[in-house]
Amino acid sequence: MRGLFISFEGPEGAGKTTVLHKIAARLKEQGRAVTMTREPGGIPIAEKIREVILDANHQEMDGKTEALLYAAARRQHLVEKVLPALEEGSIVLCDRFIDSSLAYQGFARGLGMDDVLAINLFAIEDHMPDCTIFFDVPPEVGLERIWKDTEREQNRLDLEELEFHKRVYKGYQEVITRAEGRIQVVDAQKSELQVVENVWEIVNSEVNLKWNS
Repeated sequence: MRGLFISFEGPEGAGKTTVLHKIAARLKEQGRAVTMTREPGGIPIAEKIREVILDANHQEMDGKTEALLYAAARRQHLVEKVLPALEEGSIVLCDRFIDSSLAYQGFARGLGMDDVLAINLFAIEDHMPDCTIFFDVPPEVGLERIWKDTEREQNRLDLEELEFHKRVYKGYQEVITRAEGRIQVVDAQKSELQVVENVWEIVNSEVNLKWNS
């Protein structure tokens, strides 16, 4: 049986990466096969593209170049890691997927969500996540978390002005509206423990629907 594809989305500093690892640990405790991955990245080719995209020295990068690089990394990651894992029946937890491109490049960069969607549909074909969890946190809060995290390496997107991150947040609201129920929203301003519990409730429900229905 095909596995389950769940993506984690949110603005910078939302805490989704930390929660993803905790959810994966719980699933493994249940004996579930789990594949953790991220975008851009997850496999060597896409990780190299990630380095180019997020390099803080690449401030001159054109918005369309950025969008195309994300789509290229996404395609390779999908065919090399995500699809094989799903075919093996694994639960794939992915830190970002197509919705990030729609919010960041389509809306915040002003490239147009429909155009960015078209680029990415060419890359992923019909392989959308079964469920997406959006970590809802105001950009001001997320950025404050980032700057307090001394272990985190600041990347090119972290260095964008607050107004850019406000546009990203607004873009995500548009993405959620367009998603027609695929995206479930979690209040990421709550304590880490509460956020983990709320996300677990969603993921556990999806898993039960998949394998126990």
